[in-house]
Amino acid sequence: MTDTQTLIENRPPSVAALFTERVSATPDAEAFRYPVPSASGQGPDEWKSLSWGGTAERVYAIAAGLIGLGIGPEDRVALLAATRVEWILSDLGVMCAGGATTTIYPSTNAEESAFILSDSASKVLIAEDAVQLAKAREHRTELPELQHVVVIDATGVEPAEGDPEGWVLTLAELEKRGAAHLETRPAAVKERIGAITADQLATLIYTSGTTGRPKGVRLPHDNWSYMAKAIAQTGLVGKDDVQYLWLPLAHVFGKVLTSGQIEVGHVTAVDGRIDKIIENLPVVQPTYMAAVPRIFEKVYNGVAAKARAGGGAKYKIFRWAAGVAREYAKVSQDNFRRTGSRTVPFRLGAQHKIADALVYSKLREAFGGRLRAAVSGSAALSPEIGYFFSGAGIHILEGYGLTESSAASFVNPGEAYRTGTVGKPLPGTEVRIADDGEVLLRGPGIMQGYHGQPEKTAEVLEEDGWLHTGDIGELSPDGYLRITDRKKDLIKTSGGKYIAPTEVEIQFKAACPFASNIVVIGADRNFCTALIALDGPTLLGWAEEQGMGGKPYAEVVAAPATRELIQGYVDRVNGGLQRWQTIKKFRLLPRDLDVEHGDLTPSLKLKRPAVERQFRHLIDEMYEGTREA
Repeated sequence: MTDTQTLIENRPPSVAALFTERVSATPDAEAFRYPVPSASGQGPDEWKSLSWGGTAERVYAIAAGLIGLGIGPEDRVALLAATRVEWILSDLGVMCAGGATTTIYPSTNAEESAFILSDSASKVLIAEDAVQLAKAREHRTELPELQHVVVIDATGVEPAEGDPEGWVLTLAELEKRGAAHLETRPAAVKERIGAITADQLATLIYTSGTTGRPKGVRLPHDNWSYMAKAIAQTGLVGKDDVQYLWLPLAHVFGKVLTSGQIEVGHVTAVDGRIDKIIENLPVVQPTYMAAVPRIFEKVYNGVAAKARAGGGAKYKIFRWAAGVAREYAKVSQDNFRRTGSRTVPFRLGAQHKIADALVYSKLREAFGGRLRAAVSGSAALSPEIGYFFSGAGIHILEGYGLTESSAASFVNPGEAYRTGTVGKPLPGTEVRIADDGEVLLRGPGIMQGYHGQPEKTAEVLEEDGWLHTGDIGELSPDGYLRITDRKKDLIKTSGGKYIAPTEVEIQFKAACPFASNIVVIGADRNFCTALIALDGPTLLGWAEEQGMGGKPYAEVVAAPATRELIQGYVDRVNGGLQRWQTIKKFRLLPRDLDVEHGDLTPSLKLKRPAVERQFRHLIDEMYEGTREA
């Protein structure tokens, strides 16, 4: 047995036990940084710090407070809040009390929030503010199990008619009660932690899903203990790293990052406000961060738009530098694969040095200047965008996993990363490719099943532990996985040809700097079409140059010049596709796709059926008068 196997197999039974080990090992070390708005509301936020010992004090107070509210082993406590330090403290508090956290996205509407609260039988809800509290109040009579709501930010929270006495309290009040409880029973929380077993439910995450009602994925403590140890063993993060965490913690990708941090002991700066990312990066100066592909696409499009706005010469330099970055990344990665060295020919190295001074160094500074690696997950990243960032010195390590596999099943191995793949399996995770190309996973990160849905569980989880992921993939001889598409998303045209829409969509987003989202359509049709949404800031910047300054997005999208612009990119992409894959017609959408309209999941995955329903009239228009099979 290797040292790695020993470390992973001898993992503690719970996240709570892992947390107490971390606190004992480095009580005075910095654990978290978090922003506090300035008193005046003007000017930059002030960043405060919390040590591991200080974190434990608050976590144990929350845990004791929850015990006082009647939370017992595996009792569900729902968390309905954006990514903030209190989310992490509350989640740890729930687990240290022996309870299980039910996660709910703050963007979830009142009806679906009530469904999750009811389906999970959550006894306590920890809500971010008055807005989230209102969702529970709206459906309170339908939630007999819900005994208390704890509000993190009490601003604007007022007593409401119909609230049972003591139904609403603040997080500060909960912590105060917990601290008092620990004065009389100092061992209360440690006793709970000591009684937690590896198979005890820790987290219930409802898949946002691209269709139908969300399903509750049951993830026990052992999943997270394994993930913590396996992430540490990859060597991707070390104790001196500073992580910038903005991903939604209600999503499994964000959640798994907290487990890895507890094991490694590095600092995490927490702020879920997406509109603050650009402002925060130079302040936080992270060495490591995780993101979804849409963020890297937006950064790339933004840099390209800025260069274009700077005039013809600047844009020409940017395009040259982008080409050099991609070539440099491809050559250096290929050489590393063959020889273990990232050497490149002298001429390419000299070009890269000039491009670095002109373009790449500024890009790295925008990320804070110290970013060693960024992990990308949740959806496929365009290889062309991946190669650009790689060549610019921002190394994007793609990873892969599902809610059902505790998020991190694969990740690219540090310096040996390969753009366009999701890397190798984490230590202890097995993979095989089924006859139809589906990726199957087995290991300690796999869920127990879907909450209260044994039939649904049996559809994806075999008796011998193999999980059917629903993704189509290929394994290289040396174990690197490439995901090619979702099994259910594969298109079969009326001519009998199979098409992977994601492949075409990725190519288009890489070629067209104006693209935000694209949905390729063609199932049971005799040719492929596409719905294309454009990136607002990039498009409006171009519109200014075309004499359309000040016009709204929808009007610019409808302009003949815009259609002609995008037709050029469609033609370019079509030139590299098989005839049956080509986009014969397209329509530009009057708005971008977003979470609010139900087009994307909170982790920014495309909800194809929802988009097709919403814009059915445009699809029908494209196929009008054509003969269908």
